[in-house]
Amino acid sequence: MTRPTSDRLDQATAGIESDIVRLTDRLQQAAEGEPLAKELRLLEALLFAASEPIDLATLRDRMPKDTDVGVLLARLQRDYAGRGINLVSVADRWRFQTAPDLADNLIDIREAPRKLSKAALETLAIIAYHQPVTRAEIEDVRGVAVSKGTIDVLMELGWVRVRGRRRTPGRPVTYGSTEGFLAHFNLEQISDLPGREELKAAGLLDPRLPKDFEMPEPTMLDTLQNDEDPLEMESEEAEFFEDFLADDDD
Repeated sequence: MTRPTSDRLDQATAGIESDIVRLTDRLQQAAEGEPLAKELRLLEALLFAASEPIDLATLRDRMPKDTDVGVLLARLQRDYAGRGINLVSVADRWRFQTAPDLADNLIDIREAPRKLSKAALETLAIIAYHQPVTRAEIEDVRGVAVSKGTIDVLMELGWVRVRGRRRTPGRPVTYGSTEGFLAHFNLEQISDLPGREELKAAGLLDPRLPKDFEMPEPTMLDTLQNDEDPLEMESEEAEFFEDFLADDDD
């Protein structure tokens, strides 16, 4: 009874080993003058010259036809590992960035970073984990009112965006996080946010929470959900003002 299972495991292992060998062979084709070396240099130049992270589809469009961009990205990522500049994937886009462990040495002492309030941090966390979410739903989770300025700041930073309108009385707008949020916090995808056990280990969860307390699985959705409608054809400022007619305090 165990023989067929063993055979399948052997076949699967052999297939994985074959894939690794093929990938290794491609990565080793970097001698000067070979096609891979030229393609690698072009990809490196595209990433370096880009003013913002580039998605895989755009890179494929810019590279010669039939170029295995995935293999080239893996090669560049390996080559830059451990150096002062790394190639990283953020929000399914690729960019060069300085190594995280060197951040303290690169901070300009004249810089005056903008410190977020506790209300803004709590609101941002609720949006990230519960999106799409309305202002009333944010207030329900926080237990206090959300002021106009709190979400205003998060939108100015480019971390929060208006998604649509909820199909409920009053048709409140819904909020979600942005790719800028992922890029700033160095997250490849929203699911990389820490879960309950990670937050508990870091001492960021109240120990008095009930045992049946469950954290939502963070999901950043590009398309509107069944309970959301698209925004009307009006300015974003008008949408934002309409949602915050009541300027409550925290």
